[in-house]
Amino acid sequence: MTIMKNNTKLTKKDVAKANWRWNFFALSSQNYERMQGGGFAHSMSGALEKLYGDDKEGLSKALKRSLTFFNTEPQLGSVIPGITLALEETKANNPDFDESIIGSTKNALMGPFAGIGDSILVGTLNPILLSIGIGLSSRDGSPVGPLVFLVSWLAIVVTMKYWLFNKGYSMGLDAVKLLTNERLKNMITTTLTMVGLIVIGGVASTTVKAPVIWKFTSGKMVINIQQILDKIMPNLLPLGVGLVCYYLVAKRNWGSTKLLLGILAFAAVMVALGIM
Repeated sequence: MTIMKNNTKLTKKDVAKANWRWNFFALSSQNYERMQGGGFAHSMSGALEKLYGDDKEGLSKALKRSLTFFNTEPQLGSVIPGITLALEETKANNPDFDESIIGSTKNALMGPFAGIGDSILVGTLNPILLSIGIGLSSRDGSPVGPLVFLVSWLAIVVTMKYWLFNKGYSMGLDAVKLLTNERLKNMITTTLTMVGLIVIGGVASTTVKAPVIWKFTSGKMVINIQQILDKIMPNLLPLGVGLVCYYLVAKRNWGSTKLLLGILAFAAVMVALGIM
């Protein structure tokens, strides 16, 4: 019996539909058993139904492949379902195509993209946008800061996810070779990390306040300690606060909650003593 090959091609509308499903539902059914597997299968389902048509057995196998465990950074990792969709289209039109390539490609890419995505987006883009928002609202509590953050984040992330999905689909397996290039990955991560540190450092120097209000008095002589510190180095104490926080997090493994409570306790003591 000769196996007939299909000739069903996905349209731009089909790809866009799968793209938007991943864009907004990647984490919709996340669970400890399959993590993002449900969202992944949902994004593939419409295209798979078209590709397999009346072939219920082929459709069932394809959906089961999509439902397997999958976990990555969902923004930058959007390229993976795009690549997978291209491979599924190839499999649907050519039964001789080795379906294990689909699963192995997903498994090979989800780990690296989780690390790269967390570094670039969670560790770099998020702090940059939050720093800008804090800078806009730190003085008068303006709601502009949070709105700028939300609008900027959505504009950047939704656009990036849509483009990466389409790019993954158009490149197929060729994208795997490019995206697993260690040199390119390290260059991108290092560059964006440097930019993020520069921005965060600049914002910290202008938003962290640690003024000394205590003045040394002896008879008619009054020495303003804050003026002396400013002459030595402007914002010296805010720098010290930042370095101490870094030390506690990096060397003493303090978490964010413990660090915030420590800062509050320190501030309370300084205010009570009339030093700051």
